[in-house]
Amino acid sequence: MTSTKSEAARTWGLRIHVLCYVVLNVVQVMVWWFFDSDNHFWPIWSIVAWGVGLGFHVWSESRPSRH
Repeated sequence: MTSTKSEAARTWGLRIHVLCYVVLNVVQVMVWWFFDSDNHFWPIWSIVAWGVGLGFHVWSESRPSRH
């Protein structure tokens, strides 16, 4: 695989990761809002934990390549 394809695949993977993060966390917030909004905001745990992982993914993609 050439470096161009590799870079394109990495960018695509990051975009998919961001899309999944946004969509699935919006779904969690909607579930909380409709069914459990009287209790504490429990989606914060997955938003923060997954956000940390996503942050590392973004950071790893923004670093210059070692090759």
